[in-house]
Amino acid sequence: MIRDDFIEVSPLKILDYSSQGGLGKGNLGVFIARAGVGKTACLIHIALDNLFRKRKLIHVSVGEAPEKITAYYRAILNDLSHALDLPESEEERLIVERNRMILAYRASSFSADMLEKSIRNMIDSIDFAPDTIIVDGLDFGKAERSFFIRAKELAEKYQAEVWFSARSHRHVAEENDRGIPYPCSDLDDLFNVIIYLDPSNKGVFLRLVKDHDSASAADISIQLDPATFLLAGKETSVQDQ
Repeated sequence: MIRDDFIEVSPLKILDYSSQGGLGKGNLGVFIARAGVGKTACLIHIALDNLFRKRKLIHVSVGEAPEKITAYYRAILNDLSHALDLPESEEERLIVERNRMILAYRASSFSADMLEKSIRNMIDSIDFAPDTIIVDGLDFGKAERSFFIRAKELAEKYQAEVWFSARSHRHVAEENDRGIPYPCSDLDDLFNVIIYLDPSNKGVFLRLVKDHDSASAADISIQLDPATFLLAGKETSVQDQ
């Protein structure tokens, strides 16, 4: 089955090397990359990793319609089927559909309070309490720090892992003294895990630039296949790349 092989090559494998073996309930994580490098693909892979384990997941899209997000999932599942040379089963399709909820918001109206209202409604009306929440499309350059403070509160309140995507820019090389790049250089105290997607002439690397309170995060990276965004290499040292 796709799910058995996928879990072994998921981008989330980078957290096997982390100090706590994962993001953890009540915590925030983020993927940082320039446009087109693969943030959304990595988020959907994280979603599938959780869904295949039958964990409840909410996928929040800021600025794109639910139909487009559903199409992303279908396309990535199809790519996985071909990459792993395994047919997608009806059981796996149902596991994804039954454990996933997609919420879409306009960028101009999205807020943490609106997100909590939706979460609360799903818990109260259909007993859908999320284990993981994914937020894709949020403009970190425009979002206020107060939004992420509230997001952290929601993660703790509902005991969920919350993952974001953040767009960096080629012309903004800002980095704080802890090695955290823009646009998270002023927000890293609120995030437990920060992963940077680094395209290079050797391929795409996931670099763990913040790993909870560990000081050795900068030594952890994995290589992804740029066509599928599945694991292509083992643990490597940043200095070797």
